[in-house]
Amino acid sequence: MKIIILGAGQVGGTLAENLASEANDITVVDNNPGRLRELQDRLDIQSVLGRASYPRVLKQAGAQDADMLIATTNSDEVNMVACQVAWTCFRTPTKISRVRTGAYLARPELFERDKKEGFPIDVLISPEQVVTEHITRLIEYPGTLQVLDFSRGLARLVAIRATEGGPLVGHELSYLRAHMPRIDTRVAAIFRRDRPIIPQGDTVIEEGDEVFFIAASDHIRAVMSELQPLEKPYKRIMITGGGNIGHRLARTLEDRFRVRIIERSQDRCIELSENLDNTIVLQGDAANKDLLLQENIEDTDVFCAVTDDDEANIMASMLAKRLGVRKVMTLINNPDYVDLIQGGEIDVAISPQQTTIGSLLTHVRKGDVVNVHSLRRGAAEAIEAIAHGDQRSSKVVGLRLDEIPLPEGTTIGAIVRDNEVLIAHDHVRVQPDDHVILFLVDKTRIREVEKLFQVGLTFF
Repeated sequence: MKIIILGAGQVGGTLAENLASEANDITVVDNNPGRLRELQDRLDIQSVLGRASYPRVLKQAGAQDADMLIATTNSDEVNMVACQVAWTCFRTPTKISRVRTGAYLARPELFERDKKEGFPIDVLISPEQVVTEHITRLIEYPGTLQVLDFSRGLARLVAIRATEGGPLVGHELSYLRAHMPRIDTRVAAIFRRDRPIIPQGDTVIEEGDEVFFIAASDHIRAVMSELQPLEKPYKRIMITGGGNIGHRLARTLEDRFRVRIIERSQDRCIELSENLDNTIVLQGDAANKDLLLQENIEDTDVFCAVTDDDEANIMASMLAKRLGVRKVMTLINNPDYVDLIQGGEIDVAISPQQTTIGSLLTHVRKGDVVNVHSLRRGAAEAIEAIAHGDQRSSKVVGLRLDEIPLPEGTTIGAIVRDNEVLIAHDHVRVQPDDHVILFLVDKTRIREVEKLFQVGLTFF
């Protein structure tokens, strides 16, 4: 595909890296020559220097014959106008835009394409909303590293670290079925010392393994209990940073948890207190030891640092952990920091660009792909694809799962059929319109997976 990416920041750069590795024709537009030069030194891409919303710049980037435009600059206004220019001047078929400001998102009529009104944006991405949902799921399932929804939440893929005390630790995977005969689940992959293992029945779970398993949502906690002692549900949440993410997170959690939010700016504190119903708003510095002790940090279950300053988030999180908070979740914009800090005093490091990237990749993948999740900082991927066609036109419909020629490093975790979750077993046959959930530990094989789910011409 010929794809134009507007903005060479963290999200745009990460997206370019993902797509360039898959043999797409990528052009990145930005007004920062240093950032463009840095990307070109690492990636096989083209670049255009200029303001992303100008018609001349978009023409130079090849908008007249581009398949897709993805606007990820830091300016909502530039992103929205760029989509308008791309459609009006060049009829670019697919336009994806990042929009962060709540004032725009609160007016859906701005984006109503079916009524021939509003901005011609085909897909709207809000990173703050995606990150908020990600953190919320981690809070709902204590002890998890990642929780991903498929088929409207009917099935979930969960990443969890195996720890001492989990009944399955030290045993073969086949022991799980004997121990829990009424719970059906599939371990999709195991990462041991950062190396992927495709699980077999005789694979032994070791302490410290990062285990990805898929199950119906109702069975998640039961499977988690096999890999580590279940943590008590969280009750008290402290958020530092009252920006877009902090505000959204507090609003999402305040009806179910006891939430406090710490914000430096007095004006922002007033605004937060007016817009939140059950959240205690505190003005101050979250890296102030006396303030944290005064707010009983040792009795707090989760400390979420979500300011836009990585260093401030890290320092506040480390202080909170040393003062006795149960769990620390830290927003880290610099991807180089994520691997350095997660697993020490910081329990979960959250990369907004990696969390957002799946939403963007969903609309780039070929075949009928309805969900994409980027895993382990982009090294692996989970996708949900719909099987179309019949036995003549499809490479998967009508086949047993053990008959499908999956690329190496790819596993099928589950099938969702008529609102029922079928965990993948060899004898299950794929039927038309099944939602097939796959896990890839080697992302370079994604094109082979896409081809499996593309319908042949005989279907038409």
